[in-house]
Amino acid sequence: MPQTDIGTSDRILAELRGWVEHETPTTDAKAVNSLLDRCQAELAGVGAAIERLPGRDGFGDTLIARTPGEGAPLVVAGHVDTVWDHGTLGKSMPWRVEGDRAHGPGIYDMKAGSFFAFHSVREILRQGTRTKRPITLLLTPDEEVGSPTSRAPIEAAAKGACAVLIPEPAGGPQGACVTGRKGTGGFTVSIEGRSAHAGGNWSEGRSAVVAMSRLVLAVHALTDLERGITTNVAPIWGGTRPNVIPPEAGCRIDFRAPSLAAAEEVIAAIRALGGEVDGIRITLQGGLNRPPFPETEAGLALFETARSIAGRQGYMLPKQHRGGGSDGNFTAVMGVPTLDGLGCTGAGAHAPEEHIRWPDLAPRCATLCELLETLG
Repeated sequence: MPQTDIGTSDRILAELRGWVEHETPTTDAKAVNSLLDRCQAELAGVGAAIERLPGRDGFGDTLIARTPGEGAPLVVAGHVDTVWDHGTLGKSMPWRVEGDRAHGPGIYDMKAGSFFAFHSVREILRQGTRTKRPITLLLTPDEEVGSPTSRAPIEAAAKGACAVLIPEPAGGPQGACVTGRKGTGGFTVSIEGRSAHAGGNWSEGRSAVVAMSRLVLAVHALTDLERGITTNVAPIWGGTRPNVIPPEAGCRIDFRAPSLAAAEEVIAAIRALGGEVDGIRITLQGGLNRPPFPETEAGLALFETARSIAGRQGYMLPKQHRGGGSDGNFTAVMGVPTLDGLGCTGAGAHAPEEHIRWPDLAPRCATLCELLETLG
């Protein structure tokens, strides 16, 4: 059990509700910063050393809070942005508690887990709990779009750290933590053709939509489920009117790969689709965003420690690999022991049925808190 009293699941849920009802779409820096303001004030009030990195490129700030201590720090990182637009709470996904489920936009991915990190650090400082290592807490604004502004601060904090903990949602019906993830990446495709009348001058046109259709099928053919490689094309766009040969089209490509070699293979195959042939020019921009998160002996040792703590909290903690990426991909590839998926149980990330199993809040938060106290 952690030395720090983190309270009951009811207490945690009551405060977590305030985070969920504070909508924080990634695209609204002001909304994200407003929640970070609350976190900063409370952490500073209990003695955390605060660093606030101003947002850029339309994203919110990155909040870094450090506890006192000597030696290599223990890093815990969570994001406060969500995929849900303003108004979701009042329309399709109101806050509600039904039985053992608490619903709301972003509650599972990942406000519950980020609150675990914030709450644990705040209470460790408030209660004066001694930890083996100083703790560095990051609350970031842009994970849902690939962490374009927070990746560098995360990597800087992880450099020289003894370990990194990521409280992304626990996975599956048993609430597994994560010891490995696929690499993720994407491309934006722009296709230029030549317009013409679809009836009188059809042969003079070069259809960008037809070219895009061929490209979509070529990208789809790169999927190899046995090797763990997947591709997806969406959204797509192109054309103006039915009687005009479309001069422009485009799409977005998502890909997932289990290893760096596999990712490089997919990237090369996609880039080979670019170029200019017969009046059609295809331009691709993008590449690998999150490198594969390899399972390592050090990461598995972290898992065994967490599993032992979870057992004392009264629940089984399995492990899993995931196809989706997280900020843990950045730190794991640096060779820093990283354990992911330490958030709450639930389901429905990015979906209307998003929820957590709220009775698990206290035991899951206690596991993270004890890791923060004892790792070193």
